[in-house]
Amino acid sequence: MTDPFRSRRTTVGGVRTHDRHADRAGALPVVLLHGLAVSHRYLMPVARVLAVHHPVLVPDLPGFGKSGKPRHAYGVREHADHVAAWLDLLGLSRVAVVGHSFGAEVAARLAVVRPDLVAALVLASPSSDPAARSRSGLVRRCLLDLSVEAPWQAAVLARDVADAKPWRVFATVGHSVRNAIEHDLRHLPVPPLILGGALDPVAPLRWRARAASIAGGVSVTVPSAAHNVLTTSPRRSAAAIAAHLRSVSP
Repeated sequence: MTDPFRSRRTTVGGVRTHDRHADRAGALPVVLLHGLAVSHRYLMPVARVLAVHHPVLVPDLPGFGKSGKPRHAYGVREHADHVAAWLDLLGLSRVAVVGHSFGAEVAARLAVVRPDLVAALVLASPSSDPAARSRSGLVRRCLLDLSVEAPWQAAVLARDVADAKPWRVFATVGHSVRNAIEHDLRHLPVPPLILGGALDPVAPLRWRARAASIAGGVSVTVPSAAHNVLTTSPRRSAAAIAAHLRSVSP
């Protein structure tokens, strides 16, 4: 079967921005935003399922994957502004944004600062749980997550960390734990889907339920999945995302 995804590089604000994208006419485009130590690569399982019915775009955020490497690690607002400028450059005015982990923080900020761009919002395994809002707290939870994740992901993670460099990952952890995502959750222009795995120690069910309550959204839990729910349970995740998009479509 032919892979529908193609690679593209655009320059946004002086930063080379790589994405993988699959085109499909007539449906709401879906933009997938990755987490703080990774890239587009681990999101491709769910991207391929979603691409059956939607145009899908999976960018590498500045500093990660195949995108350019700014001299400093971008914070949540800088990433959100970069994604907004990238969407403007591509001429995409209304999209569904699916952010995972730190990418969920970026997605929430994007929705607040550029509500005109966001037709639907999915926050998958959102990081910045107030109960672990410190570098040590987040790192401990991430290490615990490694013990319940599928081992085959290790090679993907190692490659992505090598691309980003450990200093950038460490700095981005700092940006994450300084970001009080609940402030953005109170001002979202659309009710979000909060998606996560039943085994996730980074964004546990209690936090996801609270986030959904703050934002006026709904929480869906995928059985037997951990933090990387979009990677290890792509079909169940895509089904939940597709159902949410149908529920919010006019």
